[in-house]
Amino acid sequence: MSDYIVSARKYRPDSFGALLGQDNIARTLKNSIKRGQVAHAYLFCGPRGVGKTSTARIFAKTINCSDPGPDLDPCGKCDSCQSFEEGRSYNIHELDAASNNSVDDIRTLLDQVQIPPQVGKYSVYIIDEVHMLSQQAFNAFLKTLEEPPAHAVFILCTTEKHKIIPTILSRCQTYDFNRISIPDMMKNLREIAAKEGVKIDDESLHVIAQKADGAMRDALTLFDQTVAFCGTDVKYADVIRNLGVLDYEYNFSLVDAFLAGDYAKSLLLFDEILNKGFNALHFLGALSNHLRDLLVAGTGGLDALLDQADSLKPRYLDQAKRCSVKFLYDALGIIGECEAGYKLSSNQRLHIEYALMKLSFLVKMPSAF
Repeated sequence: MSDYIVSARKYRPDSFGALLGQDNIARTLKNSIKRGQVAHAYLFCGPRGVGKTSTARIFAKTINCSDPGPDLDPCGKCDSCQSFEEGRSYNIHELDAASNNSVDDIRTLLDQVQIPPQVGKYSVYIIDEVHMLSQQAFNAFLKTLEEPPAHAVFILCTTEKHKIIPTILSRCQTYDFNRISIPDMMKNLREIAAKEGVKIDDESLHVIAQKADGAMRDALTLFDQTVAFCGTDVKYADVIRNLGVLDYEYNFSLVDAFLAGDYAKSLLLFDEILNKGFNALHFLGALSNHLRDLLVAGTGGLDALLDQADSLKPRYLDQAKRCSVKFLYDALGIIGECEAGYKLSSNQRLHIEYALMKLSFLVKMPSAF
């Protein structure tokens, strides 16, 4: 049997200091422990893969740790910490509400709540995907959540806060987790790549981070997939081929063609993109994002909004200098209209080709006209 562990598990945060992009939440939770103000119910909400369950585990370990560090990190050596790491803890319990969502499951949990912890101060109950509980299960949970035993702490985790009933929300301290920024994800991936002996450039890291859409767990999964495909020497061309990402060179070439009024070249580039198997709507999305980035790059004071690898920023600045704001504004309007009418069109390819011709005529009309 293989000893391989996926990166999302191997590099899962195990201390407040290791949490990525959630500094305010980590600070608040640490302060509540320092001051002895541990609440009886917490609600962690936010997108997938941003550290909700990891934070719940770290918090549960810390409040039960007999010798936390100066920065309130679990010691990893006491009986409570070791039993949790070995999966035999009797005072930190996890329930997946997606598969245990009936009223009977909650009643079983509530019976368990009455039992005091064997080791440590608290019995912590981490309920993941809590929005999946049935209405009857929520109702059965209410009274205990309002007046739990002194030793009980509930941590509810969800990606869909709007599905939690108001009576549950009012009984919890709510923490909203942020999406992880692209620079933070790139920094974390770079450190992990160094530990794993993987050579990877910033452009490849940026593609992985951008495709992960703010979820560090997704980024680590994509990183593993990339390493499986490329080996320990990762190249940008291999990454975009493996992850099905459109090469940014196409967008730069298309905008150059629009500026030159070369509609023939834009149609040939579009044909090449389709022949590589890319979805036409994804192509439109990538092109509109590129135009948006050009607008940001060419406008003073908006540098922070340009989410691109440092090696690419000079190219965006260079092309942005050749694009007027009116051109970019009109181009974004044409693409928006094209996207809106795409599904209704009886000839979708022609629909996009017509939009590409309109984009090519924004700056320079052909002489035959």
